[in-house]
Amino acid sequence: MKGNQSNGFLPIIAQAIAEMEETFGEFLSIEDINLAELSRRTGLSRSKLRRLKANGFRETPHGLAGQRKEQILDGYTAVLDSLLRSGVSNSSVCMERLHSMGFQGSLSTVKRYIAAHKNLIPAKRQQIAPQGNRGRRYTTSPGEAYQMGWGFTDVLDYNNCTFRVACFAMICHHCGQRYIEFFPNAKQENLFIGMVHAFQYMGIPRFVLTDNMKSVVLRRDMDGHPIWQKDYENFMKTVGFETKLCKPRHPFTKGKVERLVRFVKDNFLVDRVFSNITDLNWQALDWCNYQNNLYHRATDSVPQQVHMTNCVVQLHELPKTDSIRFYLCPERKISFDGFVNYEGRRFGVPYSYSGKTARISRSGDTLYIYSADLRLLLVTHNVTWSRKDSFCEGQYEDLSQPEEFPTMPVKTQILRLPKSQSNLSFAKFDFDEEDPV
Repeated sequence: MKGNQSNGFLPIIAQAIAEMEETFGEFLSIEDINLAELSRRTGLSRSKLRRLKANGFRETPHGLAGQRKEQILDGYTAVLDSLLRSGVSNSSVCMERLHSMGFQGSLSTVKRYIAAHKNLIPAKRQQIAPQGNRGRRYTTSPGEAYQMGWGFTDVLDYNNCTFRVACFAMICHHCGQRYIEFFPNAKQENLFIGMVHAFQYMGIPRFVLTDNMKSVVLRRDMDGHPIWQKDYENFMKTVGFETKLCKPRHPFTKGKVERLVRFVKDNFLVDRVFSNITDLNWQALDWCNYQNNLYHRATDSVPQQVHMTNCVVQLHELPKTDSIRFYLCPERKISFDGFVNYEGRRFGVPYSYSGKTARISRSGDTLYIYSADLRLLLVTHNVTWSRKDSFCEGQYEDLSQPEEFPTMPVKTQILRLPKSQSNLSFAKFDFDEEDPV
């Protein structure tokens, strides 16, 4: 059998047969080989050795070789590849997209596919060298401090125009309860509206941690104490909280809200589609409610439960006063043609309103225009989000004035003659006469 050993035998079987021939003598044929001894020497089972023996101890291809089994991701790989090429590698975001298309698999299947196709993900920018430890993290008691900040994202419009929106973010430092809201810009009036809505959603803490915003602080005095912006200082006194400023680029003090902004960009904003900013804020509120009721491994708790049991006891509720309504209704000047500008659009005001300013508030898709003292509702508009001017009914109607009418029948009558035609040579210099158009 020495010739057969080099004629396609499996190496492990050929070596075992050679050892058996040294011990028991040369075999005349394959039928003389003891399968029990061969199984002991090779470690292969007798059933497999019988199959190999029928094939001359040669490994033949499997009968189903080349046939591909149907995978659970069949029909969805193109969607995953598209997300990976656009830089979306978050398995939760990919899972939500696939579920909306009818995918019935598990999250582990999506994770395995992402891990096997990381070559499709665009390379990240080069990271800077680590700066080392710059401080220590700290904790606060329930309801003691919130953190707030701004984030920005670009929006591609349906007509291929790009504009930028601002995301206001606030998070409880103790439990991680979060709130986000989007605005057309990051002006101070939108900061006040976002803070009031966040306080209505979570309650008012003792301190709010923020960075050195222009709408919050102007500068510092010789002793390093902040000189607050006048309107923001009045806002703190009206609502009833204090503000602590954090060092720039120091994540140990305000890192929770910075991480929240990054999480919003990597999770909520990924592949997000919306019709207008009202629709976007409704989606953001649903996302906050969903995330606040999830288990967070970092805090080993559910933020909503901890906030309702521990933090709410230490927080105080936002008062419903006219001074708070002033911050929710920013002031606008009325133009000479009877319009006010709000969020980049012009809305009509009744021309009969004699005030020079008005206050505007938007709730959903309805815009409310009040008088300067908020005592009178002037008009409401349906926000169409069109760039065209929105007129109100009877915007240019004159003020109604008293008019006298005859109490007795009118019997007198006078005659009106046409204007006399002059033939003077200098009549052509009569500039009072205008050429008909």
